[in-house]
Amino acid sequence: MTLIKSISGIRGTIGGTIGDGLSPIDIVRFTSAYAEWLKAYAQKSKCTVVVGRDARISGPMVDQLVTGTLMGCGCDVVNIGLASTPTTEVAVTMEQADGGIILTASHNPKQWNALKLLNEKGEFLNQSQGEALLAIAADEDFQYAPVDHLGSVCYKADYTDKHIETVLKLKLVDVEAIKAAKFHVAIDCVNSVGGIALPKLLKALGVENIEELYCTPNGEFPHNPEPLPEHLGDIAKVMDEKKCDVGFVVDPDVDRLAIICEDGSMFGEEYTLVSVADYVLQHTPGNTVSNLSSTRALRDVTEQHGGHYAASAVGEVNVVELMKNSEAVIGGEGNGGVIYPEAHYGRDALVGIALFLTQLAKSGKTVSELRASYPGYYISKNKIELTPQIDVDGVLTVIKGVYKQFEVNSIDGVKIDFPQGWVHLRKSNTEPIIRIYSEAPTKEQADTFANAIIDEIKRIARI
Repeated sequence: MTLIKSISGIRGTIGGTIGDGLSPIDIVRFTSAYAEWLKAYAQKSKCTVVVGRDARISGPMVDQLVTGTLMGCGCDVVNIGLASTPTTEVAVTMEQADGGIILTASHNPKQWNALKLLNEKGEFLNQSQGEALLAIAADEDFQYAPVDHLGSVCYKADYTDKHIETVLKLKLVDVEAIKAAKFHVAIDCVNSVGGIALPKLLKALGVENIEELYCTPNGEFPHNPEPLPEHLGDIAKVMDEKKCDVGFVVDPDVDRLAIICEDGSMFGEEYTLVSVADYVLQHTPGNTVSNLSSTRALRDVTEQHGGHYAASAVGEVNVVELMKNSEAVIGGEGNGGVIYPEAHYGRDALVGIALFLTQLAKSGKTVSELRASYPGYYISKNKIELTPQIDVDGVLTVIKGVYKQFEVNSIDGVKIDFPQGWVHLRKSNTEPIIRIYSEAPTKEQADTFANAIIDEIKRIARI
Protein backbone atom coordinates (compact mmCIF):
# COMPACT_ATOMS: atom_id res chain seq x y z
CA MET A 1 0.00 0.00 0.00
CA THR A 2 1.19 3.54 -0.76
CA LEU A 3 0.20 7.04 0.36
CA ILE A 4 2.03 10.01 -1.14
CA LYS A 5 1.48 13.52 0.22
CA SER A 6 2.62 16.41 -1.97
CA ILE A 7 1.79 20.07 -2.47
CA SER A 8 -0.43 19.34 -5.47
CA GLY A 9 -2.54 16.73 -3.71
CA ILE A 10 -2.79 13.37 -2.03
CA ARG A 11 -2.55 10.11 -3.93
CA GLY A 12 -2.38 6.53 -2.90
CA THR A 13 -3.59 3.00 -3.37
CA ILE A 14 -7.08 2.14 -2.20
CA GLY A 15 -7.30 -0.02 0.92
CA GLY A 16 -4.87 -0.93 3.65
CA THR A 17 -4.43 0.56 7.09
CA ILE A 18 -4.79 4.24 7.99
CA GLY A 19 -1.82 6.22 6.76
CA ASP A 20 -0.55 3.35 4.64
CA GLY A 21 -2.88 3.84 1.67
CA LEU A 22 -5.72 6.08 0.58
CA SER A 23 -8.10 4.78 3.23
CA PRO A 24 -11.50 6.39 3.95
CA ILE A 25 -10.00 7.96 7.07
CA ASP A 26 -7.16 9.48 5.04
CA ILE A 27 -9.62 10.81 2.45
CA VAL A 28 -11.64 12.50 5.19
CA ARG A 29 -8.51 13.86 6.89
CA PHE A 30 -7.07 15.53 3.81
CA THR A 31 -10.43 16.78 2.58
CA SER A 32 -10.97 18.37 6.00
CA ALA A 33 -7.51 19.95 5.83
CA TYR A 34 -8.28 21.37 2.40
CA ALA A 35 -11.56 22.85 3.66
CA GLU A 36 -9.79 24.46 6.63
CA TRP A 37 -7.04 25.84 4.43
CA LEU A 38 -9.54 27.13 1.85
CA LYS A 39 -11.66 28.98 4.41
CA ALA A 40 -8.57 30.73 5.73
CA TYR A 41 -7.23 31.45 2.23
CA ALA A 42 -10.56 32.81 0.94
CA GLN A 43 -11.30 34.49 4.30
CA LYS A 44 -14.77 33.01 4.28
CA SER A 45 -16.69 30.91 6.78
CA LYS A 46 -18.54 29.16 3.93
CA CYS A 47 -16.76 28.32 0.69
CA THR A 48 -17.96 26.77 -2.56
CA VAL A 49 -15.97 23.83 -3.93
CA VAL A 50 -16.31 22.08 -7.30
CA VAL A 51 -15.81 18.31 -7.22
CA GLY A 52 -15.27 16.21 -10.35
CA ARG A 53 -13.91 12.70 -10.84
CA ASP A 54 -12.53 10.34 -13.44
CA ALA A 55 -14.08 6.90 -14.02
CA ARG A 56 -11.98 4.87 -11.58
CA ILE A 57 -13.71 1.98 -9.82
CA SER A 58 -13.05 3.66 -6.46
CA GLY A 59 -14.46 6.96 -7.72
CA PRO A 60 -17.99 6.74 -6.28
CA MET A 61 -16.66 5.81 -2.84
CA VAL A 62 -14.09 8.61 -2.81
CA ASP A 63 -16.62 11.06 -4.24
CA GLN A 64 -19.14 10.43 -1.46
CA LEU A 65 -16.50 10.77 1.24
CA VAL A 66 -15.11 14.02 -0.21
CA THR A 67 -18.52 15.57 -0.87
CA GLY A 68 -19.86 14.61 2.56
CA THR A 69 -16.74 15.84 4.35
CA LEU A 70 -16.83 19.20 2.57
CA MET A 71 -20.48 19.59 3.60
CA GLY A 72 -19.51 18.66 7.15
CA CYS A 73 -16.90 21.42 7.05
CA GLY A 74 -19.59 23.91 6.07
CA CYS A 75 -18.66 24.09 2.37
CA ASP A 76 -21.20 24.14 -0.45
CA VAL A 77 -20.36 21.59 -3.14
CA VAL A 78 -20.95 21.76 -6.88
CA ASN A 79 -20.55 18.12 -7.90
CA ILE A 80 -20.04 17.79 -11.66
CA GLY A 81 -19.75 14.00 -11.65
CA LEU A 82 -17.67 12.26 -14.30
CA ALA A 83 -15.43 14.96 -15.72
CA SER A 84 -11.87 15.43 -16.95
CA THR A 85 -9.28 17.35 -14.97
CA PRO A 86 -9.41 20.35 -17.36
CA THR A 87 -13.21 20.30 -17.28
CA THR A 88 -13.14 20.53 -13.49
CA GLU A 89 -10.62 23.36 -13.69
CA VAL A 90 -12.87 25.26 -16.10
CA ALA A 91 -15.90 24.60 -13.88
CA VAL A 92 -14.21 26.27 -10.88
CA THR A 93 -14.01 29.61 -12.70
CA MET A 94 -17.41 29.26 -14.38
CA GLU A 95 -19.03 28.63 -11.00
CA GLN A 96 -16.96 31.43 -9.43
CA ALA A 97 -16.11 28.85 -6.79
CA ASP A 98 -13.45 29.23 -4.12
CA GLY A 99 -11.68 26.03 -5.11
CA GLY A 100 -11.98 22.54 -6.50
CA ILE A 101 -11.01 18.92 -5.94
CA ILE A 102 -10.36 16.53 -8.82
CA LEU A 103 -10.64 12.87 -7.87
CA THR A 104 -8.13 11.20 -10.16
CA ALA A 105 -4.77 9.48 -10.00
CA SER A 106 -4.07 10.56 -13.58
CA HIS A 107 -2.00 7.88 -15.37
CA ASN A 108 -1.61 5.55 -12.35
CA PRO A 109 -3.16 2.05 -12.50
CA LYS A 110 -6.70 1.36 -11.31
CA GLN A 111 -5.81 0.61 -7.67
CA TRP A 112 -4.76 4.25 -7.27
CA ASN A 113 -6.84 7.34 -6.64
CA ALA A 114 -6.05 10.88 -5.57
CA LEU A 115 -7.32 14.25 -4.46
CA LYS A 116 -5.91 16.98 -6.71
CA LEU A 117 -6.49 20.35 -5.12
CA LEU A 118 -7.32 23.63 -6.89
CA ASN A 119 -7.54 27.29 -5.94
CA GLU A 120 -10.18 29.78 -7.06
CA LYS A 121 -8.54 30.10 -10.48
CA GLY A 122 -8.87 26.38 -11.15
CA GLU A 123 -5.10 26.03 -10.80
CA PHE A 124 -3.03 23.76 -8.56
CA LEU A 125 -1.84 25.05 -5.21
CA ASN A 126 1.66 26.47 -5.06
CA GLN A 127 4.34 25.16 -2.71
CA SER A 128 3.62 27.42 0.26
CA GLN A 129 -0.13 26.76 0.01
CA GLY A 130 0.38 23.02 -0.25
CA GLU A 131 2.75 22.96 2.71
CA ALA A 132 0.26 24.93 4.83
CA LEU A 133 -2.46 22.41 3.97
CA LEU A 134 -0.23 19.44 4.84
CA ALA A 135 0.56 21.05 8.20
CA ILE A 136 -3.16 21.35 8.96
CA ALA A 137 -3.62 17.68 8.06
CA ALA A 138 -0.71 16.62 10.28
CA ASP A 139 -2.10 18.55 13.25
CA GLU A 140 -5.69 17.44 12.51
CA ASP A 141 -6.68 21.01 13.25
CA PHE A 142 -10.22 20.76 11.89
CA GLN A 143 -13.37 22.64 12.83
CA TYR A 144 -16.59 21.03 11.61
CA ALA A 145 -19.84 22.90 11.12
CA PRO A 146 -22.82 22.66 13.51
CA VAL A 147 -26.05 21.26 12.10
CA ASP A 148 -27.53 24.63 11.11
CA HIS A 149 -24.41 25.55 9.12
CA LEU A 150 -23.71 22.34 7.17
CA GLY A 151 -22.90 22.83 3.51
CA SER A 152 -25.18 21.94 0.62
CA VAL A 153 -24.59 19.96 -2.56
CA CYS A 154 -25.92 20.46 -6.07
CA TYR A 155 -25.21 18.20 -9.04
CA LYS A 156 -24.45 19.54 -12.51
CA ALA A 157 -23.78 17.05 -15.29
CA ASP A 158 -23.33 19.42 -18.24
CA TYR A 159 -19.82 20.74 -17.68
CA THR A 160 -18.21 18.58 -20.36
CA ASP A 161 -20.51 20.29 -22.88
CA LYS A 162 -19.68 23.71 -21.43
CA HIS A 163 -15.97 22.93 -21.62
CA ILE A 164 -16.27 21.89 -25.27
CA GLU A 165 -18.13 25.13 -26.03
CA THR A 166 -15.17 27.13 -24.69
CA VAL A 167 -12.79 25.12 -26.89
CA LEU A 168 -14.88 25.76 -30.01
CA LYS A 169 -14.80 29.51 -29.31
CA LEU A 170 -10.99 29.72 -29.32
CA LYS A 171 -9.83 32.02 -32.12
CA LEU A 172 -7.28 29.53 -33.45
CA VAL A 173 -9.77 26.64 -33.63
CA ASP A 174 -11.24 26.49 -37.14
CA VAL A 175 -14.21 24.15 -37.13
CA GLU A 176 -14.96 24.69 -40.82
CA ALA A 177 -11.42 23.75 -41.85
CA ILE A 178 -11.56 20.58 -39.74
CA LYS A 179 -14.97 19.66 -41.10
CA ALA A 180 -13.84 20.20 -44.70
CA ALA A 181 -10.81 17.92 -44.18
CA LYS A 182 -13.13 14.95 -43.49
CA PHE A 183 -10.67 13.35 -41.11
CA HIS A 184 -10.96 9.70 -40.13
CA VAL A 185 -9.95 9.68 -36.46
CA ALA A 186 -9.22 6.86 -34.00
CA ILE A 187 -9.30 7.41 -30.24
CA ASP A 188 -8.25 5.37 -27.19
CA CYS A 189 -9.79 6.71 -23.98
CA VAL A 190 -8.68 3.88 -21.65
CA ASN A 191 -12.29 3.41 -20.40
CA SER A 192 -12.33 6.65 -18.46
CA VAL A 193 -13.86 10.11 -18.86
CA GLY A 194 -12.16 10.69 -22.21
CA GLY A 195 -14.72 8.22 -23.54
CA ILE A 196 -17.35 10.83 -22.76
CA ALA A 197 -15.47 13.95 -23.80
CA LEU A 198 -13.53 13.00 -26.95
CA PRO A 199 -16.42 11.70 -29.09
CA LYS A 200 -18.47 14.79 -28.18
CA LEU A 201 -15.58 17.11 -28.99
CA LEU A 202 -14.77 15.46 -32.32
CA LYS A 203 -18.40 15.53 -33.43
CA ALA A 204 -18.65 19.21 -32.43
CA LEU A 205 -15.53 19.83 -34.56
CA GLY A 206 -17.22 18.26 -37.57
CA VAL A 207 -15.42 14.90 -37.48
CA GLU A 208 -17.95 12.27 -38.54
CA ASN A 209 -15.78 9.18 -39.00
CA ILE A 210 -14.53 8.12 -35.54
CA GLU A 211 -13.11 4.77 -34.45
CA GLU A 212 -13.79 4.55 -30.71
CA LEU A 213 -11.49 2.30 -28.70
CA TYR A 214 -12.04 1.78 -24.96
CA CYS A 215 -14.59 4.57 -24.56
CA THR A 216 -16.79 2.97 -21.87
CA PRO A 217 -16.18 5.01 -18.67
CA ASN A 218 -16.16 2.07 -16.24
CA GLY A 219 -12.61 2.37 -14.86
CA GLU A 220 -11.55 -1.04 -16.19
CA PHE A 221 -8.34 0.09 -17.87
CA PRO A 222 -7.62 -2.33 -20.78
CA HIS A 223 -3.91 -1.56 -20.68
CA ASN A 224 -1.47 0.49 -18.63
CA PRO A 225 -3.21 3.91 -18.66
CA GLU A 226 -0.07 5.97 -19.18
CA PRO A 227 -0.10 6.94 -22.89
CA LEU A 228 3.38 5.70 -23.75
CA PRO A 229 4.29 3.90 -27.02
CA GLU A 230 4.66 0.50 -25.37
CA HIS A 231 1.01 0.66 -24.22
CA LEU A 232 -0.56 1.77 -27.51
CA GLY A 233 -0.38 -1.29 -29.71
CA ASP A 234 -4.17 -1.66 -29.95
CA ILE A 235 -4.83 1.76 -31.43
CA ALA A 236 -1.85 1.45 -33.76
CA LYS A 237 -3.45 -1.73 -35.11
CA VAL A 238 -6.80 0.04 -35.56
CA MET A 239 -5.05 2.88 -37.38
CA ASP A 240 -3.60 0.40 -39.86
CA GLU A 241 -6.75 -1.68 -40.34
CA LYS A 242 -9.16 1.24 -40.69
CA LYS A 243 -6.78 3.53 -42.60
CA CYS A 244 -7.30 6.42 -40.21
CA ASP A 245 -5.73 9.82 -40.69
CA VAL A 246 -4.80 10.41 -37.06
CA GLY A 247 -5.16 8.81 -33.65
CA PHE A 248 -5.54 10.43 -30.22
CA VAL A 249 -4.84 8.78 -26.87
CA VAL A 250 -5.53 10.34 -23.48
CA ASP A 251 -4.85 9.31 -19.91
CA PRO A 252 -7.72 8.67 -17.45
CA ASP A 253 -8.21 12.36 -16.55
CA VAL A 254 -7.60 13.75 -20.07
CA ASP A 255 -4.83 16.24 -19.34
CA ARG A 256 -2.22 14.39 -21.42
CA LEU A 257 -2.44 13.84 -25.16
CA ALA A 258 -0.53 11.37 -27.31
CA ILE A 259 -0.88 11.43 -31.10
CA ILE A 260 -0.61 8.49 -33.51
CA CYS A 261 0.48 8.95 -37.14
CA GLU A 262 -1.54 7.62 -40.06
CA ASP A 263 0.86 4.70 -40.44
CA GLY A 264 0.45 3.65 -36.81
CA SER A 265 3.78 5.10 -35.70
CA MET A 266 4.04 7.32 -32.64
CA PHE A 267 4.07 11.09 -33.11
CA GLY A 268 5.81 11.22 -29.73
CA GLU A 269 4.35 12.63 -26.52
CA GLU A 270 7.16 15.18 -26.41
CA TYR A 271 6.06 16.52 -29.79
CA THR A 272 2.38 17.10 -28.92
CA LEU A 273 3.31 20.44 -27.34
CA VAL A 274 5.94 21.18 -30.01
CA SER A 275 3.44 20.83 -32.85
CA VAL A 276 0.62 22.76 -31.19
CA ALA A 277 3.07 25.49 -30.15
CA ASP A 278 4.31 25.76 -33.74
CA TYR A 279 0.73 26.38 -34.90
CA VAL A 280 0.00 28.91 -32.15
CA LEU A 281 3.27 30.78 -32.74
CA GLN A 282 2.51 31.09 -36.46
CA HIS A 283 -0.53 33.19 -35.55
CA THR A 284 0.41 34.57 -32.11
CA PRO A 285 4.10 35.48 -31.87
CA GLY A 286 5.40 35.23 -28.33
CA ASN A 287 7.19 33.18 -25.73
CA THR A 288 6.91 29.56 -24.62
CA VAL A 289 7.65 27.54 -21.49
CA SER A 290 8.13 23.87 -20.68
CA ASN A 291 9.86 22.08 -17.83
CA LEU A 292 13.54 21.21 -17.69
CA SER A 293 12.93 17.58 -18.69
CA SER A 294 11.10 18.43 -21.92
CA THR A 295 12.48 18.29 -25.43
CA ARG A 296 14.77 20.97 -26.86
CA ALA A 297 12.58 20.97 -29.97
CA LEU A 298 10.21 23.47 -28.33
CA ARG A 299 13.06 25.92 -27.87
CA ASP A 300 14.10 25.44 -31.50
CA VAL A 301 10.58 26.04 -32.82
CA THR A 302 10.06 29.05 -30.55
CA GLU A 303 13.27 30.70 -31.68
CA GLN A 304 12.40 30.04 -35.32
CA HIS A 305 9.29 32.14 -34.76
CA GLY A 306 11.27 34.91 -33.04
CA GLY A 307 10.11 34.11 -29.51
CA HIS A 308 11.94 33.35 -26.28
CA TYR A 309 11.86 29.94 -24.61
CA ALA A 310 12.21 29.44 -20.85
CA ALA A 311 12.42 26.26 -18.76
CA SER A 312 10.77 25.79 -15.36
CA ALA A 313 11.18 23.30 -12.58
CA VAL A 314 9.25 20.06 -13.14
CA GLY A 315 5.58 20.26 -12.15
CA GLU A 316 2.55 21.91 -13.72
CA VAL A 317 2.31 24.61 -11.06
CA ASN A 318 5.91 25.64 -11.82
CA VAL A 319 5.27 25.73 -15.57
CA VAL A 320 2.18 27.90 -15.05
CA GLU A 321 4.00 30.31 -12.75
CA LEU A 322 6.81 30.82 -15.28
CA MET A 323 4.31 31.13 -18.15
CA LYS A 324 2.63 34.00 -16.35
CA ASN A 325 5.93 35.68 -15.47
CA SER A 326 7.24 35.41 -19.04
CA GLU A 327 3.87 36.17 -20.69
CA ALA A 328 4.08 32.92 -22.65
CA VAL A 329 1.43 32.39 -25.32
CA ILE A 330 1.65 28.61 -24.91
CA GLY A 331 3.47 26.13 -22.74
CA GLY A 332 3.21 22.77 -21.06
CA GLU A 333 5.14 19.61 -20.40
CA GLY A 334 6.77 16.95 -22.54
CA ASN A 335 4.31 14.31 -21.32
CA GLY A 336 1.70 15.50 -23.82
CA GLY A 337 0.44 18.31 -21.60
CA VAL A 338 -0.64 21.44 -23.52
CA ILE A 339 -1.32 24.64 -21.54
CA TYR A 340 -2.95 27.36 -23.65
CA PRO A 341 -3.70 30.54 -21.66
CA GLU A 342 -6.41 31.62 -24.12
CA ALA A 343 -8.39 28.69 -22.73
CA HIS A 344 -7.10 28.40 -19.14
CA TYR A 345 -3.89 27.71 -17.22
CA GLY A 346 -4.11 23.93 -17.09
CA ARG A 347 -3.03 20.97 -19.22
CA ASP A 348 -5.93 20.23 -21.54
CA ALA A 349 -6.09 17.43 -24.11
CA LEU A 350 -9.35 18.79 -25.57
CA VAL A 351 -7.66 22.08 -26.41
CA GLY A 352 -4.68 20.17 -27.79
CA ILE A 353 -6.86 18.06 -30.09
CA ALA A 354 -8.79 21.06 -31.44
CA LEU A 355 -5.64 23.07 -32.17
CA PHE A 356 -3.81 20.09 -33.67
CA LEU A 357 -6.67 19.18 -36.00
CA THR A 358 -6.90 22.79 -37.16
CA GLN A 359 -3.17 22.81 -37.83
CA LEU A 360 -3.36 19.47 -39.65
CA ALA A 361 -6.31 20.60 -41.79
CA LYS A 362 -4.59 23.83 -42.84
CA SER A 363 -1.15 22.29 -43.40
CA GLY A 364 -2.23 19.86 -46.11
CA LYS A 365 0.25 17.36 -44.66
CA THR A 366 -0.16 13.91 -43.22
CA VAL A 367 0.55 13.52 -39.51
CA SER A 368 3.87 11.78 -40.20
CA GLU A 369 4.89 14.57 -42.62
CA LEU A 370 4.06 17.14 -39.97
CA ARG A 371 6.14 15.25 -37.42
CA ALA A 372 9.07 15.04 -39.83
CA SER A 373 9.06 18.83 -40.20
CA TYR A 374 10.27 19.30 -36.61
CA PRO A 375 13.79 18.92 -35.20
CA GLY A 376 14.42 15.30 -34.32
CA TYR A 377 15.55 14.41 -30.82
CA TYR A 378 15.58 11.29 -28.70
CA ILE A 379 15.12 11.28 -24.91
CA SER A 380 16.68 8.54 -22.78
CA LYS A 381 15.24 8.04 -19.27
CA ASN A 382 17.34 6.32 -16.61
CA LYS A 383 17.75 6.20 -12.86
CA ILE A 384 20.48 5.24 -10.45
CA GLU A 385 19.74 3.86 -6.98
CA LEU A 386 21.91 5.04 -4.11
CA THR A 387 22.19 3.87 -0.52
CA PRO A 388 20.33 5.99 2.07
CA GLN A 389 23.67 7.04 3.56
CA ILE A 390 24.78 8.86 0.41
CA ASP A 391 24.34 12.65 0.34
CA VAL A 392 22.37 13.02 -2.91
CA ASP A 393 22.44 16.83 -2.78
CA GLY A 394 26.18 16.69 -2.32
CA VAL A 395 26.59 14.42 -5.35
CA LEU A 396 24.55 16.84 -7.50
CA THR A 397 26.67 19.77 -6.28
CA VAL A 398 29.86 18.00 -7.34
CA ILE A 399 28.34 17.15 -10.74
CA LYS A 400 27.48 20.82 -11.24
CA GLY A 401 31.12 21.74 -10.61
CA VAL A 402 32.48 19.02 -12.91
CA TYR A 403 30.47 20.38 -15.85
CA LYS A 404 30.71 24.08 -15.03
CA GLN A 405 32.18 24.88 -18.46
CA PHE A 406 28.73 24.15 -19.93
CA GLU A 407 25.42 25.91 -19.33
CA VAL A 408 24.13 24.56 -16.00
CA ASN A 409 20.66 25.12 -14.55
CA SER A 410 20.08 24.19 -10.90
CA ILE A 411 16.51 25.36 -10.23
CA ASP A 412 15.38 21.72 -10.09
CA GLY A 413 18.23 19.28 -9.63
CA VAL A 414 20.96 19.87 -12.18
CA LYS A 415 20.52 20.28 -15.93
CA ILE A 416 23.58 20.44 -18.16
CA ASP A 417 23.16 21.80 -21.68
CA PHE A 418 25.69 20.51 -24.20
CA PRO A 419 25.92 21.80 -27.80
CA GLN A 420 24.30 18.57 -29.07
CA GLY A 421 21.91 17.81 -26.22
CA TRP A 422 21.34 17.92 -22.48
CA VAL A 423 21.21 15.84 -19.30
CA HIS A 424 18.84 16.54 -16.40
CA LEU A 425 19.41 14.97 -12.98
CA ARG A 426 16.71 15.11 -10.28
CA LYS A 427 16.62 13.37 -6.94
CA SER A 428 13.49 11.51 -5.87
CA ASN A 429 11.53 13.03 -3.00
CA THR A 430 10.66 9.63 -1.56
CA GLU A 431 13.68 7.37 -2.06
CA PRO A 432 17.48 7.57 -2.60
CA ILE A 433 17.28 7.66 -6.38
CA ILE A 434 18.63 10.10 -8.94
CA ARG A 435 16.57 10.24 -12.13
CA ILE A 436 18.64 10.94 -15.23
CA TYR A 437 16.99 12.23 -18.41
CA SER A 438 19.11 12.93 -21.45
CA GLU A 439 18.33 14.14 -24.96
CA ALA A 440 20.29 14.19 -28.21
CA PRO A 441 19.64 13.88 -31.96
CA THR A 442 20.08 10.07 -31.76
CA LYS A 443 19.41 7.35 -29.21
CA GLU A 444 23.10 6.46 -29.16
CA GLN A 445 24.12 10.03 -28.29
CA ALA A 446 21.43 10.34 -25.61
CA ASP A 447 22.52 7.06 -24.03
CA THR A 448 26.17 8.16 -24.20
CA PHE A 449 25.34 11.38 -22.33
CA ALA A 450 23.40 9.44 -19.69
CA ASN A 451 26.04 6.75 -19.22
CA ALA A 452 28.80 9.35 -18.81
CA ILE A 453 26.84 11.05 -16.03
CA ILE A 454 25.98 7.72 -14.38
CA ASP A 455 29.67 6.75 -14.35
CA GLU A 456 30.53 10.16 -12.84
CA ILE A 457 27.91 9.74 -10.11
CA LYS A 458 29.23 6.29 -9.25
CA ARG A 459 32.73 7.68 -9.02
CA ILE A 460 31.67 10.53 -6.73
CA ALA A 461 29.49 8.31 -4.54
CA ARG A 462 32.05 5.50 -4.60
CA ILE A 463 29.55 2.82 -5.59
